[in-house]
Amino acid sequence: MWPLKWKKREQEYRRQREEFFEAVKRLNRRDFLKIAGLSAAVFTAKQVVPPHSFQVVDVVRANPQERPLFRFAYISDTHLYERELNERFVNAALRAVRDVNALDPPPDFVIFGGDLAQLGQPKELELGKQILSELKVPVKMMVGEHDWYLDMGEKWRELFGPENYSFDHKGVHFIVLMSVHEKDFWTARGMTPMERMLTVAQLDSPLQNAFEVGEQGREWLRRDLEKVSRDTPIIIFSHSPLYKLYRPWNFWTDDAEEIHKMLAPFKSVTVIHGHTHQLLTNRINNIHFHGMLATAWPWPYAPEGLPKLTVPMERPDPFDEADGTGWGTVDAYRSGYVDKHYNLWSRNPITVAKAYLESWGKEAIPPAPEFPPY
Repeated sequence: MWPLKWKKREQEYRRQREEFFEAVKRLNRRDFLKIAGLSAAVFTAKQVVPPHSFQVVDVVRANPQERPLFRFAYISDTHLYERELNERFVNAALRAVRDVNALDPPPDFVIFGGDLAQLGQPKELELGKQILSELKVPVKMMVGEHDWYLDMGEKWRELFGPENYSFDHKGVHFIVLMSVHEKDFWTARGMTPMERMLTVAQLDSPLQNAFEVGEQGREWLRRDLEKVSRDTPIIIFSHSPLYKLYRPWNFWTDDAEEIHKMLAPFKSVTVIHGHTHQLLTNRINNIHFHGMLATAWPWPYAPEGLPKLTVPMERPDPFDEADGTGWGTVDAYRSGYVDKHYNLWSRNPITVAKAYLESWGKEAIPPAPEFPPY
């Protein structure tokens, strides 16, 4: 049973929602578009809303005349087991696919943010490919450590191709960067492939090394960047945060500073990462950083190192398995910076606008949590 205060909020939410949609039925298309941007305000009667799959998102922009070049969507950190072992994570991944397919207009593409599988098993990866094949738009795949360390990427490459690649889209250069390499800790210990996988899958294992792009990855990135004009906006997809957040949990990229130096000459760089399962916002010089939600579960925030620009999401409800999870969309601008939309399944959506990072947190401030994280 929900506490009485939540029942009252639920009743108020339903009343306002019914009034809103009755009003929408009487609008023509032009008026509907005007009022759609106000829908978030209609639903502020309660911060935590009942589970649902589609929510209207509006963005507060410093320059209302500036429009995004395009939108893409993301799904991340599904952590799939075989269906017979864990149907919950499978159903969450399917839900995210349905939600993205319902977007109108559709996004230009979907980036998958890594950790498709939980233990890198071939059947887990094949199941993930089958689920993502239901998306109606192109999918760009990024590998996570859970996908890699059973067979060191052999099955991943067979299904999805190389772990590092780049592409250009509407004037933006996109880079998909493998950032979860680790120096060999397993050979000297005589670990089996599954023992290696289980060690890396532990969030706080003292045996594993820090994530890194690695020497070969840095060389690949250097060669790729040589082909790109310094004025070309860059968006990087990296599974690890690509900065140093909290080492005990491996929310960390050990050679991050070297990557930042390589990116310093470019006018604008955005990094969108998975792995942390939470709203996470950072800026280092010319680089804007945004985290992705997971469909599987939310992580708590690290006890130290939280970037000062992060407005943390609310403490997840332990009795709601969907709370703190979801998917999202990204509006990319001519500058290469983005409005990052978090579509949380059990609460109102949250937008971290590019104006927020460009102003170092002085404009377009995301809503503060009603119930702060632990």
